[in-house]
Amino acid sequence: MTPGLALDVEKLYAARLHAARVRPYLATALFALHVVPSRRVPTMAVDPHWRCYVSPAFVARSPLRELAGVWVHEVSHLLRDHHGRGDRFADRHGLTGAGERLRMNIAADCEINDDVYGDGLDRPHGAVVPEALRLRAGELMEDYLRQFRLGPYTQGLSWLDCGSGADGLTREWDLGPDGAHGLSPQERDAVRFRIARGIVGHPGDAPGGWRRWAEEAFHPPQPWRELLGAAVRSAASGAGAGDDYRYGRPARRAAGLPGVVLPSLRRRPPRVSVVIDTSGSVSDAELGSALLEVVAITRAVGGRRDLVTVLSCDTAARVAGPICRAEGIPLVGGGGTDLRTGFAAALRTCPRPDVVVALTDGQTPWPDAQPPCRTVVGLFPRPVDGTRAEQDPDYRPESPPRWARVVTIGSVPASR
Repeated sequence: MTPGLALDVEKLYAARLHAARVRPYLATALFALHVVPSRRVPTMAVDPHWRCYVSPAFVARSPLRELAGVWVHEVSHLLRDHHGRGDRFADRHGLTGAGERLRMNIAADCEINDDVYGDGLDRPHGAVVPEALRLRAGELMEDYLRQFRLGPYTQGLSWLDCGSGADGLTREWDLGPDGAHGLSPQERDAVRFRIARGIVGHPGDAPGGWRRWAEEAFHPPQPWRELLGAAVRSAASGAGAGDDYRYGRPARRAAGLPGVVLPSLRRRPPRVSVVIDTSGSVSDAELGSALLEVVAITRAVGGRRDLVTVLSCDTAARVAGPICRAEGIPLVGGGGTDLRTGFAAALRTCPRPDVVVALTDGQTPWPDAQPPCRTVVGLFPRPVDGTRAEQDPDYRPESPPRWARVVTIGSVPASR
């Protein structure tokens, strides 16, 4: 690198302006990056705090349209949260060391570079694309990490370094969270939201990969267990649900009536009946998941095990009783499914439940009439074109009724 070479700021900013013109949906993010000249980075690199470290020599030797492509490439790492996703992937799979972080940088570049160039942005020399590693385009960083290891196809990529913003590994040149000109977590989220909102509002201007990212960023997928707990709490919070008058604590108005004790209106946690589908189409693993959901539901009602009753149901309902320990709940069944009997049995319990939760694969007839209490359906996922039939191979289940709050039980996809 040429000693003492000054950063050509005019060329660098002209490249950023060109990038914003040809990728207008990324303009807010491009101009949110703060430039830090650095002779220790090979090209350009970013950190999680939205600083962009730039090599003066790289700027001097790069054509403007290629430089504009690198601007878009680096900001893409931050928008797609590659540093956070890399950390989570490393934790789940026990990955450590600089070699694994290089592999994450390569996988992240493959995710970005399959559709970032062209239409005014030239691909820089040496840019990593999935085809060069014999990989299929259009996949996520996590998918690529499962498909390749460092080896013959990656020997020439040891120079690659897009910074801690691409793989989560802190570099010696990083200014850190307390350094100057970094964005706060709230500011970073605001930039992502604004970019996503612009892409969703004008989807024709962005490639498919960016449209998928924007849909997930604008309407982020939520953990299904949190949704299930929230659905139970919401179902129990409607007008009149769980309200009762009690004398345990006198009403505040009693102070105005000496000698008269008025009852106070108290809200108790809701009573919940959980109907678990134990038919032959539900696997043992799914039954195990159902028991975990019983624990989650118990927590959602304040830990009151006496307020949660479990019923197992195939074509007939069997009351398992109040909860002591989830692993001790007997789940009996194995035939066909008719959750109508499960709903009927739940509504016959005394006292009657405030909420009925049905955990099922959905291959069942549903009650014709809406139950006189709130209803939540937790669905075990099934392929749309390959539903497991119980008796008839042409059988297709009815969709859950509109009066039920439906939550799909399954994992959250990675955010692109």
